[in-house]
Amino acid sequence: MDTPDWLADASFYQIFPERFANGDPTRDPDDVVPWNSVPTRDNFFGGDLQGIIDHLDHIESLGANAIYLTPVFEANTNHRYDAVDYFKIDHRLGDLSTFKAFLDEAHRRGMRVVLDAVLNHCGDGHWAFRDVVEHEVESRYVNWFSVENFPVSPHPEPNYRTCSGCYYLPKWNAYNPEVRAHHFDVARYWLEQGIDGWRLDVPYFINHNFWREFRSVVKSADPQAYIVAEEWRDPEEWLQGDLADGTMNYTLRDLILGFTADRSIDAFAFAERAAALRARIPDGFHAGMLNLLGSHDTERVLTRHQGDVAGALLAYELLHSAEGAPMMYYGDEVGMRGDNDPGCRGAMTWDENEWNHEILARIRLLGTRRAKHVALRRGVQSVAALDADTIVLVRTHEDERVAVVAHRGPGIDIDLEAIPMGPWIPIDAVTDDDGSCRIAECSTLTLMSGKEPV
Repeated sequence: MDTPDWLADASFYQIFPERFANGDPTRDPDDVVPWNSVPTRDNFFGGDLQGIIDHLDHIESLGANAIYLTPVFEANTNHRYDAVDYFKIDHRLGDLSTFKAFLDEAHRRGMRVVLDAVLNHCGDGHWAFRDVVEHEVESRYVNWFSVENFPVSPHPEPNYRTCSGCYYLPKWNAYNPEVRAHHFDVARYWLEQGIDGWRLDVPYFINHNFWREFRSVVKSADPQAYIVAEEWRDPEEWLQGDLADGTMNYTLRDLILGFTADRSIDAFAFAERAAALRARIPDGFHAGMLNLLGSHDTERVLTRHQGDVAGALLAYELLHSAEGAPMMYYGDEVGMRGDNDPGCRGAMTWDENEWNHEILARIRLLGTRRAKHVALRRGVQSVAALDADTIVLVRTHEDERVAVVAHRGPGIDIDLEAIPMGPWIPIDAVTDDDGSCRIAECSTLTLMSGKEPV
């Protein structure tokens, strides 16, 4: 089963709602901290849904036409991966009417919205788990979880199954038909409200039979809904037509950053491994891969590049040229920095004097370029190496062919005749009399085919 057709033209923007923008201070928690505070795992900055609505112009300016939100349901933490009620918008973010206003405005702009399906675990404040704590074996929800004995005790070690040993994240018993019914009701309810898909949080902690049923529920409600699985290593198990439409492409992230940031692989290794990764993805699923360089679970891109803007720009060029849907993590487009959680979850910088305008301009250019060239959205990918420091990524579509030459070394002259699948005409450079083009240090060259694709 192929992925939804709209994904081939999608460009995503990921938002951690608590840290993007504070559009409605009346919803701030009592312990809200100033917007420029250092992020911790516990503090609240006051970001909300109205703040996202207020800044849709900014998101749209990047060429993004899809938004992925980390959890928005009622919870007790700033990250909200500890849901206490899956059918309510967290009161600090807004309410259902605010959420629908956000959906309406996003859809009016042609933007799709994907939510986070955190169904492996809930928060210890969830009403079903609280009932088990209070009524123990007499609770009608006792088999919704896996509790070893009573009383329920979180310390020193929880006597119930959790997500990765975290006491405040009790694990759902996904083998219980009532739990499955609850989860499928959640999936249906938010699709009925108008969302366009689900990102599956830690799906590898739940058996595949559950996700097969989940897919059936989702696709019955909306055949064009996107299901994307969080996966850090092996995408193919999710891409057999019965589970997901794509995975978060952390493997591609490793390749790109290994070439641009860490210098742990050269262009030859990149080309070989990129081809191997593409071969592992079954036909029909390449467009559904969610390509990323940063997320709420990684250090920020500029931090990974140790402040090297040229290296980060090279990485973004490869990201936006690769097969699959590119995704920007909020704030990376203006050069925000931060180590992994909690450092990568700082409040979005809205003071334009603090923005890196070189990065922002390039991201906007890449968004425009991708929208203009169908080959960069729907073309088949092939990758080659000209030398150890120079990658050639080609996208071939029936209507055009585009090549992106990514060079991480000092400035060089590139013989266009040496680039495979030519002849080529530069889009963003001038050809010298000898048929060569100059690529500046740690830069790229974009080429169009000089003849019809074959």
